[in-house]
Amino acid sequence: MSQWLVLVVKLPAEPSRHRVAVWRELRKIGALSLGQGTWAVPDVPVFADGLDRAVSLTEQAKGQAVTLRAAGRGPDDAARFQELFTAARSADWTEFLADCGKFEQELAKEIRNAKFTLAELEEEEQSLERLRRWHRDLTVRDVFGAPEAAQAGERLRQCAAACEDYAERVFQALHETSGQSW
Repeated sequence: MSQWLVLVVKLPAEPSRHRVAVWRELRKIGALSLGQGTWAVPDVPVFADGLDRAVSLTEQAKGQAVTLRAAGRGPDDAARFQELFTAARSADWTEFLADCGKFEQELAKEIRNAKFTLAELEEEEQSLERLRRWHRDLTVRDVFGAPEAAQAGERLRQCAAACEDYAERVFQALHETSGQSW
């Protein structure tokens, strides 16, 4: 049976920035919202630091936080929690896949427009690095293995290949331009 950590947070209503900071931290680590101020993550080490940061943010805001270890009363409860958590990761992967598509569309647009500049290449490489970081973060918190993860890995490889192709086009265009000026 799966073990879970359940975090119950109570924060003052004002200022709202404290609630937002705690909410962002919990969303960042992939915590599952169970209702007003109640969050859950699988009881595995990868989530410990994020929970500690959320508790610390809560305490700094003069709020209260209680972390509990929990398990379902039976296999059906444990399976339901795992399904909810995996569905949340599936949604994360779906968003990631959509951003991969946007990245590839952006590269295709730059190629169509023959925008082969070092500045544009640097911007696209930064976008690719953001996708890589996001993929690493999602992989770490996808402890049950959402079905979209494999497709996301393949799409990231495709994005990297498309960026490499674009880089070659940029360097070729720069070489042709510099060759003509001599």
